[in-house]
Amino acid sequence: MIRATIKRRDDGRIERFGVEGHALFDESGKDIVCAGVSAVTVGTVNAVEALTGLELKTRMKHGLLQVEVPAVSDAKTEEKVQLLLEAMTVMLQSIEQSYGAYIKLQDPNKK
Repeated sequence: MIRATIKRRDDGRIERFGVEGHALFDESGKDIVCAGVSAVTVGTVNAVEALTGLELKTRMKHGLLQVEVPAVSDAKTEEKVQLLLEAMTVMLQSIEQSYGAYIKLQDPNKK
């Protein structure tokens, strides 16, 4: 099972997220749930860094991705970062809705 966790500040902004585990939907190389979650989360890190210039603090190894969002002083950049992170949560929710036996998302703002 993949466990994805979103941690938010008191104002609701995402301050970090993590993904750990394996879906075990199919054998390695054919697991569409793992591939989807990896594409969404790693793609989000890449998008944030490429589109905002902000370097996220990341830790990644087999079956684990931990990301911390550093403080951003520029309001416009912060808005872009948060929009990309919120888009990621929507994509993870979509995967969970279709493959809930293989991924669980913990997010205080989850509907």
